[in-house]
Amino acid sequence: MQKTSELEEFNNRPAHILCLDDEASVLKSLVRLLRMNKFNVVVSTDGHDALQKMTATQFDVVISDMRMPKMSGAEFLAKAKKLAPDTQRILLTGYSDLESTVSAVNDGGINAYIQKPWQNDHLIGVIKSAVEKFRLKKHNELLQAHVKKQNAQLTELNQSLELRVEKRTKQIKQVLRQLEKANEREKNEHKSTVELLYNFINANPYLDGNRAQNIANTCTHIALYLNASQKSIDLAPTAGYLAQIGLLAMDPDLYKKPVNKLTEAQRKTFYTHPSTAQLMLMPALHLHDVSDAIYYQYERYNGNGLPKGLSGNEIPIGAMVLSVARDYWEAYEQSVGDNEAEHHQHALDTIKLYSGTFYHPKIVRALEASHNKMKEKKSTAGSVTICNAQELKENMVLGNSIQSHTGIMLLPKGHVFSRKSIEKLQQLEAKKPTPFRIMIKSAK
Repeated sequence: MQKTSELEEFNNRPAHILCLDDEASVLKSLVRLLRMNKFNVVVSTDGHDALQKMTATQFDVVISDMRMPKMSGAEFLAKAKKLAPDTQRILLTGYSDLESTVSAVNDGGINAYIQKPWQNDHLIGVIKSAVEKFRLKKHNELLQAHVKKQNAQLTELNQSLELRVEKRTKQIKQVLRQLEKANEREKNEHKSTVELLYNFINANPYLDGNRAQNIANTCTHIALYLNASQKSIDLAPTAGYLAQIGLLAMDPDLYKKPVNKLTEAQRKTFYTHPSTAQLMLMPALHLHDVSDAIYYQYERYNGNGLPKGLSGNEIPIGAMVLSVARDYWEAYEQSVGDNEAEHHQHALDTIKLYSGTFYHPKIVRALEASHNKMKEKKSTAGSVTICNAQELKENMVLGNSIQSHTGIMLLPKGHVFSRKSIEKLQQLEAKKPTPFRIMIKSAK
């Protein structure tokens, strides 16, 4: 993707540093030190000249001496702040310049000051920290520009599609922002939040919510047989639920038919949906592992996959698990005949055929070990009762999630009924031709 390449190019270029001092010996020392540390250095002996250089070049950091004859460091940094607000400003000052330093802090908005004579290691550490802050700001600007450009392209393709995508994207971002502000209790309810995100996929008429649920369940089975950590087991189904979320930002023509029916150009665009998903999930820092699993889901064990051509254990374990689970259910759906057991066996045989080439052998073995689990009916622990919405009472615990006729999740498994949720469900039931069949696990 163009913006992703622009980000990589920006991050890989050396940091641009502007040094301002009226003493040639000081500039010579700074140039030698900074170039030794792989920085690109531009120097100036006059504040007016330095400001002109800033209009022509974007600098990560400017370093200015305090005492200069034509323009003081405090005055220069104040003007530099107005000219390039994101550029980090560092002041070099002597022990006797306390009053001027305070002025620079107030007017110039300096990000750091270093007393002369400086210690090389300390100065380099401050500069590196300033470069990191500058690049983080620019990184965010490029990402925002990428989102705006993508939305503009979608508008040109299909105005009505753009309106739907924009609405869903805002909803997703709102949920993710709420998730980032959540306390420990909300983090423990992570599964319910993921189920809400899954609704955006399930609401799309061209995406299969049932497939996402099957993939999520299979990811969990594989993680259990791999003896993965509890964190990995908890996150495994999340990647399955959200593996298709990047498709929401694409033209439905790219995913409402099988990939092998697409043109070569369409396939290239289709396989960028994990990158789009990574951008959408970026604000949710605690979903970093899930984001990686989705981003690398098309890598192959032999190194012939996308997007980086990783091989073997270079591929994140979550991505390898997701790849096996995703392709298992794709093979299941492509199997012919009416015998469900034969469909499952065909899917397993297909995966085993590519063990060691497309898939990690140990994950294929874990799939095989958990194969019977995928053919079993779901069971609910403890005693259960079935009732309709009119028979619900407060504090009853939902034994299985409730979905609308279109597959939208209304309430997640484990929901504890309140007066408000009962009333809403009763209102929905009144509009249905038949009552809900609600599985109640226990009373809390």
